[in-house]
Amino acid sequence: MADTERASVSAGARLHFGFTTLSTEHDRLYGSLGVALADPRVTVTATPADAVVCPDVVADSVRRTVDALGVSGARVELTETLPRHVGLGSGTATALATTAAIARAYDRRPRVRERAPVLDRGRRSGIGVAAFEGGGFVLDAGRSTDTCGTPSRTPPSDGSWTVPPVVARYPVPPAWRFVLVVPDADPGRCGDAEATSMQTAIADADPETGERIAGLVTSRVLPAIVAGDAAAFGAAVTEIGRLNGTWYADEQDGVYRPPVDALVDTLLADDAITGAGQSSWGPVAYGVTTTAERDAARAAGERALDRAGVTGDVRLVAPQNCGALR
Repeated sequence: MADTERASVSAGARLHFGFTTLSTEHDRLYGSLGVALADPRVTVTATPADAVVCPDVVADSVRRTVDALGVSGARVELTETLPRHVGLGSGTATALATTAAIARAYDRRPRVRERAPVLDRGRRSGIGVAAFEGGGFVLDAGRSTDTCGTPSRTPPSDGSWTVPPVVARYPVPPAWRFVLVVPDADPGRCGDAEATSMQTAIADADPETGERIAGLVTSRVLPAIVAGDAAAFGAAVTEIGRLNGTWYADEQDGVYRPPVDALVDTLLADDAITGAGQSSWGPVAYGVTTTAERDAARAAGERALDRAGVTGDVRLVAPQNCGALR
């Protein structure tokens, strides 16, 4: 066993604004856009060991990493955790932080993009991996439709695939903020349930929706990021979220899943919020705002929970413009 060395890795959450296309009539499938957040975070500490000693939530990632590294084991602790299955990318952030911490404890290079498929991460969206690597606003390329496999239209489950590459990454203006409204609601879909819903959505996806999203990305989202225009950015990602929701409407009972629909409506009605939507499968709703409107934006989040008739948590968080392994 290597000399004992503790290594800690901390990673923030991410927002997933949606896919660029789910239609198999296009040359590429998936493709997605999102931003890295400074908070909430997961922090993992690893120490070389003769066996695997860890919380159940990371046991699978630890075993896969230990096997990939060819080492005897690892003792892993979580000192901060992300809310699970709410739409903030907890699974990918936690798995990658775990792998990176173990690798560093053994004085190995983390190589998280290369190892993500071994952890079964980055299969469809590359946003979680890209956010971990470098932060900022990220647009990934998705993958060739012909290589996505059938009938599930996802890469094979043996890890013999690569994470979708990043085609655009920009720092998020430091004065921008994101309101996170996390209602006390059923968790978002994951695992087999998510795979089934994705298959259904892909089978019925209107190709024209993807074309509209592509136009919004190139003509509105990217220029807004470069110009630092929070209002234009918020309006564009709101529309992209709504268009994505039309693909999932049958699977989640609407363009947004309940109670996100009510949360988004309240957020959008407030002048402090320039855009709002559902991150991934939810139930988190996000709002785009700025530091100048932080108090009003937080109040809008609290009001959204109240009007939706649910309890929950409201956070005002900054973007993260650097990677977890800086």
